[in-house]
This record gives sequence, C-alpha cells and structure tokens, in this order.
Amino acid sequence: MKNQASDPLDDGVLAVTDLEPMARERLPREVWDYLASGAGDQRTLDQNIEAWQSPPFAPKVMMGLVAIDTSIALLGRSLPHPILFAPTALQTNYHPDGEAATMRAAARTGTTYIQSTLSGVPLDQIGAIARSAPTEDGDAAHWWFQTYLHHDRGFTRSLVESAIGAGAESIVLTVDSPLLGARDDDRRNGWGGMPDDGIRIHERILNPYLASDISWTDLDWLVDLVGDVPVLVKGVLRADDAVEAIEHGARGVIVSNHGARNLDTIVPTAVALPAIAGAIGGRVPVLVDGGVRRGTDVARALCRGADAVLVGRPYVWGLATHGEAGVAHVAQILRAELAMAMGLVGAATTGELTPSLLWPPR
Repeated sequence: MKNQASDPLDDGVLAVTDLEPMARERLPREVWDYLASGAGDQRTLDQNIEAWQSPPFAPKVMMGLVAIDTSIALLGRSLPHPILFAPTALQTNYHPDGEAATMRAAARTGTTYIQSTLSGVPLDQIGAIARSAPTEDGDAAHWWFQTYLHHDRGFTRSLVESAIGAGAESIVLTVDSPLLGARDDDRRNGWGGMPDDGIRIHERILNPYLASDISWTDLDWLVDLVGDVPVLVKGVLRADDAVEAIEHGARGVIVSNHGARNLDTIVPTAVALPAIAGAIGGRVPVLVDGGVRRGTDVARALCRGADAVLVGRPYVWGLATHGEAGVAHVAQILRAELAMAMGLVGAATTGELTPSLLWPPR
C-alpha cells in the first residue's frame, strides 16, 4: 500500500468520485476487489448509482432564498446534515488508523458514524475518540453500532452491551445476510476470511458465523435487550417488511441492498425507497444507502421520502488515500453539494425537499 497524501485538495479532489481511482491505485488488488465489487454479474452495483439520476428535478424559482439550512433532526438529535457514514468492515485494511480515523473525521464534520461489528479498532477506543474529539458544534460526537445476529446469541448480546457501554447511541441490526452471496472476485482472490471446513467453495452458502434462521422474534429480543436505546433495521427493501419492523419495535428503517454485495439483480434502493417511506408515513425515520455519490443524490433521496442517507465506499476511498482528512473531505463535499442542490431547486431547508420538486411537478 502506497503512502497516503495529507490534503485531498492538493490532489485536486473536487468530487468524491475523484477518490475512487486513487484508492484503486493504492490498495492491493484483493483489498480493492473486496471493497469495490458486488455480487454475481454486478448489475445492481451499477444500477444503485444510476437509479439516483431520476426522476429529474423540477426546481421552483423566485423563492427568496436567504440561507440554506442542511440540518435535520434524527432520533432526538439535531444534526448539521443528513449524511451518515455506513458500517464498513475492517477499515485497517485501507489505512493503519482504520475506524479511529473515520471516527475522528465524523466528529469534526458532524457526521453520525455507524461502527461495523467487523472492526479493526476496539470499541472502547471508538468510544474514547467520540468523547474527546472536537466537533462542529462543541457537543460530544455520536456513533451507532451495527451488528448481525450470530449463531451464539450470547456473543451478539456481549457485542451489543459492549458497544452501548462504550457510548453507542443506537443499534443497527443488519437483516439481509442470512446466506453468503456470490462474491466471485473475493472467491477468486481467496479473500473473505471464511474457514476451509471441507466444503467445496461453490457449495458454500451458509455463513459459519451468522444465523440464517433470523426472524422477527429476534428483533423483539434485541429491542428488549437494549431497552431505551433505539434499534434500526438495515436491509429492508419491501414496504410490508418495513411496517413489520416497526410493529416489532424498530425505531428506524434503513433501505439497503448491502451495497449490491449479496444478491445481484436485486431492486436498487432508490427504486425501493418511495413505497417504504409511504408505508411508514413518518412514524419512524427512513434512511437509505447504496450508490450515493453526489449531493444531488442526497437531495433526491430526501425528496423521495428519506430522512437521511448513508455513504460507504466513498468515505473508504478517502480513508485509503488521505486518511482522516480524506474521510472528512467526503462529508464536506457531499454537504456542500447538497446545499448547492437545495438552493438550485428552491429549498431553504431539508424539510422542503419533497416530491413536489421532482418531475413532473405536483
């Protein structure tokens, strides 16, 4: 791995996609493939990005805009913008500081960071950074913790309790991975950390660590376990599942297809979002990830019913190329582009980003 540059602007990074070829150049092939590739023929990987390009905006003019306010309210917090850092695994593969650099960057940009279960940095270190890192508004930084349901429910309990003890403010339960996906690039590279237990690789579909029998009663169990700490369900693509999640105690839903890493030819998240947002009807926050690369994507997501978005691969590109500064730069670019988009469609606040600003006008 080549040394990371210190300042993204010195390298001419004006859009988050400028970081992608830089990251590819710096990372070993097997690490890059793990980060960049999707499942199967990787059709959904491209469709996730393309789906955010429609429908076209229908801007309102002569709105008397004086200032643009990108802030949102989410689960009892006022946040400076609706961009969150998605959980991504083993970030020390991309930079020696790994998740510690991401947490510091999240703190300084007011970005909610969702810490992955598969971390290269201990949870207590993440919590210590969040408590001590300087933030935009002077408040303590905040972070959430993502978990799967493991075969050993006691192990899941231990992880979740450790995260809450370290300061995680919400728990994100990923529910879309009962089986292994066809990650061809990873299998070619021998990448992924799965043990060889005598099963031919093309026959392996069960994850040896994660439970395939996850059901709604497991969500009940987790909600009861964490008490007042909000639980969000990540990996929902159907309106009926979103409603079911709320009925079992979820305090938020994350529309996600796992970055197109599990099942190819699955619905893009931008396409699934409006029906889910409509079915939930504002009862709990709706977040969405998958293919967000521009501030216009963020604006369109809010117009289509999301309360916030998650970005994953883009901030990892920044981490791989410029460390903490690169991660922060991704959040800063997307927030600035969001503000530009809001002003140009005639929305002074994020609450004014509604379906009426999409074509055809309503």
